[in-house]
Amino acid sequence: MAEHGTHTSSAMDYEAANATYAGFIKGAVALTIMCLYVLVALSAFAFIEKGNVLIGFAGLIIGAIALIVDMRASNNWYVSLGWLVIFGLLTAVMVS
Repeated sequence: MAEHGTHTSSAMDYEAANATYAGFIKGAVALTIMCLYVLVALSAFAFIEKGNVLIGFAGLIIGAIALIVDMRASNNWYVSLGWLVIFGLLTAVMVS
């Protein structure tokens, strides 16, 4: 039979667990925003008649740079979400 006792070496490291959880949430938010960039770029590729490739890839590249800036600088996503709104509105105006 295994002995179950209290061991000081198996104590839970809450700081490491919280850091891992915060990193997971940050990565999940970043992946979601990048997926939204791809969705808007695919709409630009499909529905804009002239300059669709330029607008789509430029939006993706600028979006990736904005996402990297937001991930490195702080925990808010103002630059990434701001560019996502601008890119989406630009695509919507070019489509109509």
